[in-house]
Amino acid sequence: MKRLFIALLAVIGMTAGANAQKMNLSVGYGGYTLMDAADYHDGWHGVNNAWGALNVAFNVKVAPKFWVGPSYTFSSTTTKGEHHSNIAYHAVMINGRYDYYSNRLLTMYAKMGVGAEISHMQPRGEDSYNKTYFAFQIAPIGVDVDLSKSFTMFGELGFGSQGLLQVGARYNF
Repeated sequence: MKRLFIALLAVIGMTAGANAQKMNLSVGYGGYTLMDAADYHDGWHGVNNAWGALNVAFNVKVAPKFWVGPSYTFSSTTTKGEHHSNIAYHAVMINGRYDYYSNRLLTMYAKMGVGAEISHMQPRGEDSYNKTYFAFQIAPIGVDVDLSKSFTMFGELGFGSQGLLQVGARYNF
């Protein structure tokens, strides 16, 4: 079964590489993440809301309206009370994006991502440890606005590890 899965990934990778037309690198900020909405802090009490999430993604256009690529998300928070501690959130996902409307200035799209989120717990006076959780991002509404051939501003409305509302910029190459 593992060999079949690896062979399938290799075929998809070669096909995607042969069809790749464009690539981009995006950097964005998302507010109110899944880590705040769910207990991604091992049941710790007195956890503050995180400041949001910094997201970095690399995307490859594998078909005329479809993009695929990995992303990394970082966020952190602290706890209240006398045992003030820190938590760092690291999410790694694979994302798929479908462009459903496009003209020469803007593109509207939907995006979905799945992966793993690692909560790095740093209790005061104890050893640090990690907990792993399921990470996802669903953004049914996304808009790219082309500033030039190389730069694009974007905004996404959805929910998951990358935030409820994410804004940022992309470098197209």
